[in-house]
Amino acid sequence: MKLIRTTSENRDFIQLVKMLDEYLAFMDGEDHAFYDQFNGIDMLKHCVLLYDEENAVGCGAIKPYSEKSVEVKRMFVIPEFRGKGFASALLSELEKWAAELGFGRVILETGIGQTEAIRLYEKTYRRTENYGPYAGVENSLCFEKELK
Repeated sequence: MKLIRTTSENRDFIQLVKMLDEYLAFMDGEDHAFYDQFNGIDMLKHCVLLYDEENAVGCGAIKPYSEKSVEVKRMFVIPEFRGKGFASALLSELEKWAAELGFGRVILETGIGQTEAIRLYEKTYRRTENYGPYAGVENSLCFEKELK
């Protein structure tokens, strides 16, 4: 496993996000258009790719949400590579990068149907009220974590 820091202009990141969008379009069904509007990748400056051997198999990004918080975006591990700790490694690297940038809190949103993601986030994050565009959205779950 190898992690690299990059931007949203990286070709491997773009390819993985295309796979993520296809996956989410299937999982989200009719709600996909609502969520998709918050998931553009242009201008993401803090992206992480995970490689198994020479293959990019996972990605994630952070973007500033407020002066003290970053939001995790575009978390994805190709389904056949799940269950190997890759998503946890990606999330840890994103948290580390956020702390290095001076942020003290990480927030994120996931859909109620994303059971694998929910299990991952529940390990180290706490549920919080739905924030920003997800406030009042029944199909969204929001999480936060204070960084040390």
